[in-house]
Amino acid sequence: MIVPRPLLRAYWALHKTLDRVSGGRLSTVRPSASRLGVLFLTTTGHRTGQPRRNGLYFVEDGPTYVVVASNAGAGVEPAWWRNLQAKPEGTVELGGRATQVRARPATPDENERLWPEFVRRDRTFSEYQRATTRSIPVVILEPRST
Repeated sequence: MIVPRPLLRAYWALHKTLDRVSGGRLSTVRPSASRLGVLFLTTTGHRTGQPRRNGLYFVEDGPTYVVVASNAGAGVEPAWWRNLQAKPEGTVELGGRATQVRARPATPDENERLWPEFVRRDRTFSEYQRATTRSIPVVILEPRST
């Protein structure tokens, strides 16, 4: 079942509050073999130039963070992905630590390997794909040296 968008927004607003109060120690978590992790991604608004911060589920693939631009099955891409397409640099916050990243869409081979990891760890992602006609992008966030 896809959670209604107002409830998702409330959930992530609460998550951001927990992040602010705990300094990132309680609001982000690394993934395990059976569950997705949670990170915060800051991008630059493609129209405003202002920082935009979003909580996202992720998996790790070696040194990279992998997220999906599902937008909860909506027919349009999420703003954070549009922001990264315009300016691929961003910041991942995980465990109170910030890492500069560069985003890129997954290659077809990466997509074929990584998309099933999201579905295996949270079947809601397969519902998101069924709910939309667009292909949901798998996004690779590669750490970069500063």
